[in-house]
This record gives sequence, structure tokens and C-alpha cells, in this order.
Amino acid sequence: MALVNENFTKLAPSYLFSDIAKKVNAYKEAHPDKKIIRLGIGDVTQPLAPAVIEAMHKAVDEMASASTFRGYGPEQGYDFLRQAILDNDFTPRGIKLDIDEVFVNDGAKSDTGNIGDILAVDNIIGVTDPIYPVYIDSNVMAGRAGECRDGLWSNIVYMPCNDANDFTPSLPEERVDVVYLCYPNNPTGTVITRRQLKKWVEYALANDVIIMYDAAYEAYIQDDDIPHSIYEIEGAKKVAIEFHSYSKTAGFTGARCGYTIVPKEVTAKTDAGERVALNKIWLRRQCTKFNGTSYITQRGAEATYSPEGKKQIKETIAYYMENARIMREAFAEMGVKTYGGVNAPYIWVKTPKGMTSWEFFDALLAEANVVGTPGVGFGPAGEGYFRFTAFGQKEDCLEAMARVKAWLAK
Repeated sequence: MALVNENFTKLAPSYLFSDIAKKVNAYKEAHPDKKIIRLGIGDVTQPLAPAVIEAMHKAVDEMASASTFRGYGPEQGYDFLRQAILDNDFTPRGIKLDIDEVFVNDGAKSDTGNIGDILAVDNIIGVTDPIYPVYIDSNVMAGRAGECRDGLWSNIVYMPCNDANDFTPSLPEERVDVVYLCYPNNPTGTVITRRQLKKWVEYALANDVIIMYDAAYEAYIQDDDIPHSIYEIEGAKKVAIEFHSYSKTAGFTGARCGYTIVPKEVTAKTDAGERVALNKIWLRRQCTKFNGTSYITQRGAEATYSPEGKKQIKETIAYYMENARIMREAFAEMGVKTYGGVNAPYIWVKTPKGMTSWEFFDALLAEANVVGTPGVGFGPAGEGYFRFTAFGQKEDCLEAMARVKAWLAK
């Protein structure tokens, strides 16, 4: 008789955004005449850059000829993209990495969820709270999380982030083996300074901790003191694995591409106390469970580093950051406290009138026909907060803010 992995049964019946979709669809059925503006799920709305489309078209043409056809590619990615990543994302920042420390994937979500495959089940996980749900859910699936009690998993160390600590987590006082950090942060849109990140690297070095550093939104950083990569900090290559994505940077949410950096210096212990390099273990995992990102997509990703691609993507990021400015300033006029939206495409709102996250969601949908994401869906410390994304159309952002202002003024 086949037995199920019971860890999956411990998860909530559905993913956060599935719950939101159900509520929105129910409202639409009951009110078909209402125009709903969605500023919740972090999907982009601007098309792929012309340079990316041109490169993909060329790659499709190559696939149509026997002389240039590509079959199975290398699981870790084609060298043309991996070298472009090194030359553009790391070398200009004084970071030296080898090409075989770069692993191309089908989006950061996959690798942040799968990285736990190479770690023992009895590792203690530390997370900031609120947090991107995949970090916790994937560890629940692996059997590391323990039992869920009052919204908290018994074997996970939570580091609350709120307005009291300026959304900067304190170093954990109890033992952790693996820590997840995401900066610029999803969902709060807040950032970490070089000095603050240095403390985390020093902590990891002193306590033999691995940092899983999600840098998916680094392209949105505007301030010079905010690091784009944890490897800008001395010693980080010994303790950190870093995740990047073209989804929000270059609109690849539908095309699917990202990459993970696993330095050769990062190690973990076996039960016998032997240190094992995680780079080789991750390569072995990928070669078994992943067949690589498509050639066409990787050519498109490579084009993001061309002069034309860089210019076009910079313009798209500026478009989204203008949306963020519109929302931040609108909420300020309404007297609603916001965070983020300066170095990230997310605006984290303190729910008005003492409403809970879901109460605000329901009222916002019913009264303004606007959809966002309840903060509590990202963890217990997200209660009383709400996330808006800047990835919509500018006209929708303007209209949404006008509707919210009119509703709150009643």
C-alpha cells in the first residue's frame, strides 16, 4: 500500500493566493458589473523588453534548423548566460565568482523551495516574520517545521519584523542552522543596509549558519548604501547561497528564468562531522531532478545584459517605481502609514481603523473594488498590515488610489 508524505497534510488546504482568488471570483460572480483593480499578486504587466523578444525570436529560428537546433542543454545553464551573469551582476561590484558557481533555473521560487533537498531534516530553520510563504511551506513539506500551533511552527525560529524595529530582524538568541533573508523584502518592501547585512554575515561565520539570501528584487534598489548581493560583504561566500530572478527584473514571470549562486566555499557537516561542499551536492541534485531552462528562454535572459536590454529594462523598472511613488504619496495624503516602495516594488500598509488584515481585504474589495494581499498571509507578524504591488498599470494605480481615498473619507 502506498503511503502519503504526511508533511503535506500539515499545510493549509490552499496557498495564500488561491484563497484570495476564491474570494475575488465569488465577489465577481455576485457583482458582474464591478471593475476590480488587482494590486495584490506580484505579477508584472509590462511586456518583455524588445531586446529580449528579438533574442527569443532568433533562438526560435535556430531551433527550426538542423544545423543550429539545440536539444538537452546543461542542467546548470548555458555558459553564454552564466558568463553574462558574472560579467554584469557581480564583477562590476567587485565580486569574484567562478562560472560553475552559477546555476540557471526556471525562476527563484523553484530553487528557494528546492534548496532544502540538500540539507538534513533536523536543521533548525530561522525566518523573518512576515515572510515569503515558500520558505516555510517547503520546510514543512520536508518535515523540518514540526507542528503548527496558533499560526507558528514549533521547530521554526521566528524573527518578527514590524514598525517597532523598523522591519529589521534581530539576530536570533536561540540556535538556528539555516536562516532565510530576503532583501529588498517581499512582502514589506523594506531593505537592509550594508552595515546591518555585515552583522548577519559575521553571525553566520561565528555560529556555523547558512544564509539563504533571496535577492530577487535587487534591481529595484535606488540607494547606494543598500547592497545588491550578500557577496558584497566580506566572508559571505563561506556562508551564503543567493537567489536571483528575471521575473520582476525583466518581466519573465511567464517565460521563467532565474539563477542561484552556490559558492564552492559553502559547506555543511555530515553526521560524522565531515565538511561537504554544497556546490557539488546541489549540482548532483540538479542533474537528477532538473533538465535545465530552455535555450530560447536563456537567450532572452542573456539579452537583458545587452546595452539595449539594460536601457529597456531600466525604463520598465522606472515605470513600476513610479507606480510605487503614486501609491506611497496617496496613502500619505490619506493619513495611512506605509513602508517600502522606495527600493522595492512593494508597499506595506498599516491597516487603517484598527482592522485586521482580512477585514481590510474584505472591505477594500467590497467598498473600493481593489484587491491587495492580507499581511497575515505572510506570517503572524503580518497581522494588521497589507501588501500592495507596484506591478499594475499606472492608470489602474491612479484609479485604485482615488477609490480607496473616497472610501476611507466616508
